Amino acid sequence: MPDAPHEHETVLEVEAPRVKFGRGAIAEVGPEAAGLGLRRVALFTDRHVGRLPLVERARASLRAAGVDVAEFDAVRIEPTDTSFREAAAFALDARVDGYVSIGGGSVIDTAKAANLYATYPAPFERYVNAPLGDGAPVPGPLAPHIACPTTSGTGSECTGITIFDFEAHDVKTGIASRRLRPTLGIVDPDATRTLPATVVASSGFDVLAHALESFTAKPYTQRLRPLTPQARPLSQGANPYSDLACVEALRVLGEHLVRAVDDASDDEAREAVMWAATLAGIGFGNAGVHVPHGMAYAVAGLVRDFVPREYDVDHAMVPHGMSVIVSAPAVAKFTASAAPEKHRRAATLLGADGSAHDDEVGDALAAALARLMRATAMPSGLRALGYADADVPALVEGAFAQQRLLGNAPRAVGREELTALFRSAAAYW
Repeated sequence: MPDAPHEHETVLEVEAPRVKFGRGAIAEVGPEAAGLGLRRVALFTDRHVGRLPLVERARASLRAAGVDVAEFDAVRIEPTDTSFREAAAFALDARVDGYVSIGGGSVIDTAKAANLYATYPAPFERYVNAPLGDGAPVPGPLAPHIACPTTSGTGSECTGITIFDFEAHDVKTGIASRRLRPTLGIVDPDATRTLPATVVASSGFDVLAHALESFTAKPYTQRLRPLTPQARPLSQGANPYSDLACVEALRVLGEHLVRAVDDASDDEAREAVMWAATLAGIGFGNAGVHVPHGMAYAVAGLVRDFVPREYDVDHAMVPHGMSVIVSAPAVAKFTASAAPEKHRRAATLLGADGSAHDDEVGDALAAALARLMRATAMPSGLRALGYADADVPALVEGAFAQQRLLGNAPRAVGREELTALFRSAAAYW
C-alpha cells in the first residue's frame, strides 16, 4: 500500500468466474469433477429437481468418471439457518472431498454453506454478515464445488454469496466471501424446458434485479479505500467491468423475458434468459446489489401465508425474485436522481422511450418494470403478498439490518427512506 493512500478507492478488482454454458453441458460434470481430483462428492439437489432427467444425466456422468456420490435431496426452497445446519451435518458425516449442486439458487447456496461449515466448523453466527452475525472471514480455501443451475435466475454459480432465512430474526441475510464462489459453473439451458411459467418469471426478475441494481449501485470510486487489500469488499460498487455484463443482461431480458414466460417451448427465449442470468451473476458478483434486495429479505422473512402458484412447497414463502421485484419500481424512482443517465439506459433496454427528462427518468424506469411484471403475472405489489400498512415498521427493521446492501445504494437509505419505499411498493396497478 502507498504511504499516503487516497481517501477514496482507486483500485478495481475483477472477479472472473469459470463457467461452461451450452445445451448438453451437464454431461461434462463427471470429467470435470475427476479432473479436479475428486473421488467422492456430495450431490446437492431438491426432491423435485432430483427426479428430472437432467440430474440423472449428471449422476451417470459422475459414475462414468469414477466419482462416488453421496446425495442430499432435502434442500429447502428458500433455505433457513436450520436447513443450512442440516446440510452441513450431512456433508461432514459423508466425508466428501468436493461438491456438486444441481438446482436453483436455494440448492447452490445450500451447497456453499455446507462446504463452508463442513470445512471450518464453527458456531453458525461466525460467518454470517454483520450485524446479524459476526461477519468473520472464511479462514481458508474450501473444497471444490461445481454448481449447475436449473433455473434461469440466481447467477449463484458466479458469486461468493449465499442467502438464507435467519429464523430467530425473521429476516433473510447471508454470508459473503470470495472463497464461497464455486470452482466451476455448468449452465445447461436444457434445464429450463421443464420450468413452470411462474418459476421462469420469478427467477427472471431476480436476474433483472441483479443487473439493474449492480448497474445503478454506488460507483466503486465513491467507496473509502480499505486499510488492506484483503479488506476490499466483495461488492465493490458499480464499475466498468460489471457495467458491461449488466447492460447486456438487461438488453437480453428486455427482448426475451416475456417470451420465455409465455411459451415453455420457446427454447431461444429460455436459453437467452439463462445466458442473461450468467451475465448478471458476473455483474453483481463484482458490483453487488442494493436496496431492492435489502427490502426483499424482509419481505421474504416476514411472510405469513402467501404460497406462490406452481411452486412445489408445503410452507408459506415468497420466491426470491418475486420478493425483489415488488420493490424495484419504487426504488427506481428513488435512486434515479443519483444517476439519471444509467436509469435512462436501463429503462430504454427494458422497452421504455429513452427521451424522458432527468426528472422523469425514474418514473419511466418504474413504468417499464411494472409493465414487465404485469405481462408475466407477477404480484402488483406488497398488498398482493398479504402485507398491509401495519406491517411497514417490521419490514423497515428487517431491511435496515441489511447494511451491507443498503451501503451499496447510490443514495443514503435510512429508516425514513425505507418507510417511504415500502409504502410506495404497496401496489403499482
